[in-house]
Amino acid sequence: MRTGNLPAPPPLVWLIGGSDSGGSSGIQADLKAVNALGGHGCSVLTAITAQNSQQVSAVFSVTPTQLLTQLDTLYTDLKPSTIKIGQLPDSTIAITLANWLENHRREGKPLVIWDPVFYASSGAPLSELSSDSIRQLLKVVDILTPNLLELAYLSQAQNAARAVNDDQALTQLHALSQYFQGDILLKGGHAEDSQTCTDLWRPCGSVERTGASLSSQFSDKTPLATDCSSQQPSPEPSTNTTQQLDEQDKACLVSTYRLSTAHNRGTGCTLASALATALALGYAKEDAVVIARAYLQQALRSGYATGAGAGCLGVGSWPPQQHNLPHWQEIMAPLPQKLSFARLLQPIGIYPVVDDLQWLIRLLPLGVQTIQLRLKNKTTAELEQQIKRATELCRDYQIQLFINDHWQLALKYQAFGVHLGQEDLATADLETIAESGLRLGVSTHGYAELARVLPLQPSYIALGHIFPTQTKQMPSAPQGLKRLQDYVQLCGSLPTVAIGGIDTTNIQSVLQTGVQGVAVVSAIIGAAQPEKALAQLQHHCHHLRAEHRGKL
Repeated sequence: MRTGNLPAPPPLVWLIGGSDSGGSSGIQADLKAVNALGGHGCSVLTAITAQNSQQVSAVFSVTPTQLLTQLDTLYTDLKPSTIKIGQLPDSTIAITLANWLENHRREGKPLVIWDPVFYASSGAPLSELSSDSIRQLLKVVDILTPNLLELAYLSQAQNAARAVNDDQALTQLHALSQYFQGDILLKGGHAEDSQTCTDLWRPCGSVERTGASLSSQFSDKTPLATDCSSQQPSPEPSTNTTQQLDEQDKACLVSTYRLSTAHNRGTGCTLASALATALALGYAKEDAVVIARAYLQQALRSGYATGAGAGCLGVGSWPPQQHNLPHWQEIMAPLPQKLSFARLLQPIGIYPVVDDLQWLIRLLPLGVQTIQLRLKNKTTAELEQQIKRATELCRDYQIQLFINDHWQLALKYQAFGVHLGQEDLATADLETIAESGLRLGVSTHGYAELARVLPLQPSYIALGHIFPTQTKQMPSAPQGLKRLQDYVQLCGSLPTVAIGGIDTTNIQSVLQTGVQGVAVVSAIIGAAQPEKALAQLQHHCHHLRAEHRGKL
């Protein structure tokens, strides 16, 4: 029982799989990842393996009774937030588990992630599953995380071998989708690209044949720049894809630098367990994929030798650092890279977002440094007239004016900048915006969208929504202060703006996260005395900055 102000207990992540006596993979790797990311791992053994860093000498399966006793005992007291499945040594164990999950999911539905394990790194077989047992298990699985070898096994490929090119992998994905309708994270570690590792995230509901290039979507001469501060080259979308894509396809490529290390045992276990933990912590699926991939990248960087064979992954930490963050590229909406957007000329500070020129005229004399004009439900003539006049006024006041969405008019009248949402990035002419000197602000709502736009190096990144807001219907849950602080750290030197439900009651805690700007909408235009409300918000901002200067 919780008392006082004790923190909430960590979410429970069930880990169902085999034990690795060498401590590098299986349940041992699972527990390290779950605990490192803030979850609590509960283990259910399906097999005991006798292995070291060089070989697997034996696999001993538990009995169905032993498996069920573990599951039932845990369930009476420690119900899971998520369930991660790894090694299932035989069909009997797989069917027993599938039936148990089917019966208990009626009482609650924790997400189930299956990382299929058929072979050890040495090539030794670890599972012998029939087609029937696989299909029964897939009925109760929500997310599948196979590599190319495992994809072939699951898809019942005639030659049970990994795909050697994109078309073969897509054919196998198509075959698998006939009897699995959940999400798939297809891992690209076995692909032949020597510079990058590219995974394919295919959410439930995407078309079956994505037309994605799994290993060559990015130019093999241009390695991925996941550390945006290092000025390394960024990936370029491939132009070799020939298949027709459905415009509703939501599949994405998740790419990182391929790290050259021999200490890489347990990568699949670690990735899937990190994914399960991020989901248990309440992150959206796309964000959880990015968190898991970033965690794996830092674990690979800190790998170490344990014996004469391949070594073990290190233990990562939270939050992910920018150089470990993967690049997230939507297949149907790829973004150009290698762009350079103009920088801001002064700090952002309190950033009013107003919906009419009259508000802008009213606030400009009050010490505002940055302002956004978000015009909705206006005629073409009204849009042009208001943007033209707003640009002239802000130029006179030397204020940084960002036009929301209407980048063509912002270019025409030489506004200071344009602010775009995620859905607008793929349709806007980003190259022209960058070349013109127009600044770019971008909205983000989590790790996946950050991983998508960080390589662009925009002029600022908006992070939201932080608190509940009635301004507009939001696609995500409120981020809260802890996540905001993590995002600010992840963005590094890029200016950041917090937005969503911020007013005088919470602005001080928002500013303490290190964010450089605070965007406000209803806190000003919905206030009984807007000028007074703006002055109070500015006071908090100036007061906190004065405190920081005093501590230097």
